[in-house]
Amino acid sequence: MIVSFSEVLVLAAVLFFTGLICTLIRQNLIMILIGVEIMLNAAGIAFVGAALRWNSMDGQAFVLFLFGVAAAEVAVGLALIVYARRLKGTVTADRFNRMGG
Repeated sequence: MIVSFSEVLVLAAVLFFTGLICTLIRQNLIMILIGVEIMLNAAGIAFVGAALRWNSMDGQAFVLFLFGVAAAEVAVGLALIVYARRLKGTVTADRFNRMGG
């Protein structure tokens, strides 16, 4: 079954806004990180759909780099969340509103 480019973009938009809502509404740091990952996956779907639409491998190659960046972001983000949990005893985002050290 062939999927049209507009259907791919609709799927990417739905995923992106789902991740955006998860990032904006949730107060748990882990759920915020998951929302950011959903948004990165939506961008990857849009790039792959565009690459298939215009018969170019550039979009698919960019998605490989995007996955690498997402993996590094998850590793650093989870390490920061573990540190924050040890420091404050909670992973609620409202407790981490100060920029000072």
